[in-house]
Amino acid sequence: MTVTSHPNTRPRINDASIDLNEAERERIRAKSALFAPPDAVMNDGRRDLVGMSREELASVMVEIGEKPFRAKQLWHWIYHQGATDFSTMSTIAKPLQEKLKEHFVVARPETSLEQTSTDETRKFLFRFRDGQEAETVYIPDRREDRGAVCISSQVGCTLSCTFCHTGTQKLVRNLGAAEIVSQFMAARDSYNEWPSPHGDTPRLLSTIVLMGMGEPLYNYDNVAKAMRIVMDGEGIALSRRRITLSTSGVVPMMDRCGEELGVNLAISLHAVTNELRDQIVPLNRKYPIEELMAACQRYPAATNSRRITFEYIMLRGINDSDADARELVRLIRGLPAKVNLIPFNPWPGSDYLPSTRERLAKFAKIVMDAGFSAPIRMPRGQDILAACGQLRTESERQRKSA
Repeated sequence: MTVTSHPNTRPRINDASIDLNEAERERIRAKSALFAPPDAVMNDGRRDLVGMSREELASVMVEIGEKPFRAKQLWHWIYHQGATDFSTMSTIAKPLQEKLKEHFVVARPETSLEQTSTDETRKFLFRFRDGQEAETVYIPDRREDRGAVCISSQVGCTLSCTFCHTGTQKLVRNLGAAEIVSQFMAARDSYNEWPSPHGDTPRLLSTIVLMGMGEPLYNYDNVAKAMRIVMDGEGIALSRRRITLSTSGVVPMMDRCGEELGVNLAISLHAVTNELRDQIVPLNRKYPIEELMAACQRYPAATNSRRITFEYIMLRGINDSDADARELVRLIRGLPAKVNLIPFNPWPGSDYLPSTRERLAKFAKIVMDAGFSAPIRMPRGQDILAACGQLRTESERQRKSA
């Protein structure tokens, strides 16, 4: 990718690259449409209000003969109070409550399985209307009453990263905005954290990490819509600083994400040479390391206070040498960056081994001595297969009948 540098600014894409990126974005969107989620409609024809934008909510109110301001009331009850039953919405008159029940639902996915690890990590297997499933994980902080909700963006994955259990499950379909945001809402149901805490009130479910099943930037439109709902100040009201999107490097969509959402960025790097990354992160064959790092340089939300996180799975004898550590330092030099070193989490049938403690420590020291934060992330929820790279379901793509 061609970039043009200017003094004291990050590289910007030149006109030819803008055209190329836009064409590639349209190609990605066209492919994404092949895996579109089903409409958020019940079997009886009622529509789910969860996942609608404010404008859509106002529009459907007008459709049933109500004033658009009703959308503001509903938004408060759905996203601030967490209500799922119209009859509990006390600021709405009973005749309208009945009318809303006739036309709409405020739904959650079915919880097929809920497991809590010995370290208090909690994993949810959510089943959606069409029977497809995805996993969501809540990871509590070890020291404070807060934690991260790891949300899925797809059922399955198309990337086939060789160290990742999810990558062994073919992409089934994208999740819709309602299915993405409702994962967080259902997790909050489990912890009874309604109404939405505001201001300095502590939040138990304090952050969202889009690091579950799937590649978020291959389902960007639905992810973006869901995150705009989450960030709305009159509802869930989670700051963009509390949301991290993890990508394996879908370069054209990284630019759009930075411009439109401005959430924190995490890069699933895992290798420092194209030769190795081509093997273990096949997406690298389309968007090699040089293009990926240029996109990181351009990412507008990256600052010293909001550094880009480079995730690095430590695989014994594969990517954990001193030379790898030094090349990692070279790659991220000049970026507001930090590194998460993640010991490989084994899963049934995996061929890799985690790096030894000694190797982890030496690798981390090289990165830290170069001035970068490089914590070693201890696995959480391993006993319930909830750790990084372990998520997977039995959902399969429905074959079209002849």
